[in-house]
Amino acid sequence: MNKFVSYIAALTLLGSLMTFSCTKDKVTVLTPLDCPDTISFSAQVLPLIQSNCTGCHNVGNGTGYLFTNHSNISASANAILGSMHADGYQLMPQGGPALPDSLIQKVACWIDQGKKNN
Repeated sequence: MNKFVSYIAALTLLGSLMTFSCTKDKVTVLTPLDCPDTISFSAQVLPLIQSNCTGCHNVGNGTGYLFTNHSNISASANAILGSMHADGYQLMPQGGPALPDSLIQKVACWIDQGKKNN
């Protein structure tokens, strides 16, 4: 009977750990309500990308990504955001540290708002 009680206690503890460890996501998922303002590609997103990404992701560098204009950035927007969160991608900027959440949120809001070329 002691083995049975120990088994039940272990399962209960494991279930509790799984439940509580999943209650807080490590990656913040933004909703439209988290984006109070329209994000401007030319005034906010492009300068952010230019100052943090195009040092490596520019013409002829062989990284596989080219971030020089709206078309290229828009086409890679989900990969850019994923790498800023290290969500399925290597954390960028390479060598870290991660960008501040406020900058990452601007990119997430821009994507959520339809990746406008504004």
